[in-house]
Amino acid sequence: MNRKLIRTTLAEVKGKAREAPQSRERSNGGAHRSAGSDGGREAAQRAAQQAAVQVRKRIPPPTETNAEIFYYKKQIDAHTLMVIVLLDGEEIEGTIEWYDRGALKVNRKSAPNLLILKRNMKYMYKADERVEQPAE
Repeated sequence: MNRKLIRTTLAEVKGKAREAPQSRERSNGGAHRSAGSDGGREAAQRAAQQAAVQVRKRIPPPTETNAEIFYYKKQIDAHTLMVIVLLDGEEIEGTIEWYDRGALKVNRKSAPNLLILKRNMKYMYKADERVEQPAE
């Protein structure tokens, strides 16, 4: 089946909002009707119109933005030399080979490769951005 997606515009929504109060005034201002089946039908129609005009509640932002995954992927593809600082202050320098939900595998040039758990990492940065401490 070929179905088209129908989207309402803001002007249409505002137009419906303006029409809803006018239709109520006409039904209330006219001759009084008995509370028969028409009264129930009108109430259902009004409720349907109000539901269509109501603004949707704001959806909270996602808990996972995938920014961390994007950053790791970018550094892996570029073979960027990274410095990883552990909780105890030890610095490990190398390139990230792969990552997992809880760990990173770091390749080092002159030392063995390491599997570092993310919970033991304090922070990480690119080795190019390292600021040298002035000698006193």
